[in-house]
Amino acid sequence: MKENNDINSHELISRILEQKDLQDMLTLQQVAIAHLDSKDVLQPTTVQEFETILSGNGFIIGLFDDQKLIAYRTTLVPPLDEEHLGLDAGLSKETLERVIYQDLSIVHPDYRGQGLQKQMGELVMARINRTLYDYVCATVAPYNIPSLKDKFALGLQVFALKEKYQSKLRYVFMKKLNETLQIDTTEEGRLIPMDDTHTQQQTLNEGYVGVGMHYNNGWFVQYHKLQVTV
Repeated sequence: MKENNDINSHELISRILEQKDLQDMLTLQQVAIAHLDSKDVLQPTTVQEFETILSGNGFIIGLFDDQKLIAYRTTLVPPLDEEHLGLDAGLSKETLERVIYQDLSIVHPDYRGQGLQKQMGELVMARINRTLYDYVCATVAPYNIPSLKDKFALGLQVFALKEKYQSKLRYVFMKKLNETLQIDTTEEGRLIPMDDTHTQQQTLNEGYVGVGMHYNNGWFVQYHKLQVTV
């Protein structure tokens, strides 16, 4: 992976992170949070959650500049409980074991704006075992623009907008790995301001999903109904 930017133009190394990298991940997470304009857009990963992933319940991809960890992305096999994102996205309880989460992405402030979040997302999607998993889910806070762009670029769609993580408003994204979802051109789409929570929730309840976002003197989410082609 080559990364050409104002900071450096040499190769960044990607690898799966291990227990020995835990302190570096915690340190990088603290640095990234300290530079956020709004702390509410990010739900930090706890030590226990890192331990759960590192013990085999998912994987974490890290990017290194020389020996320095400058970005990582967590992927989690979630517990089958009432907070499962698959339920929020309309899946049945029987299918939840086929769901994996694209979870948190962290990038060092000095390396932001270089497309690293998207690159890590592509690495994660390529690594997911599609014989074990049919769905990828994720949550993103409204107005976390880089993460929203990232999820849409990876082909995830918004299936819900609700409070998660102790009453924090989140878009619930999902991608069906083994099906191709296309816009139903027989139904007119709806472009809704990102700050209009009620109308978005009403639209989602009517069977629409969020498929993209646009800026026109403010951020809007594009909603459409979808059709399935195998």
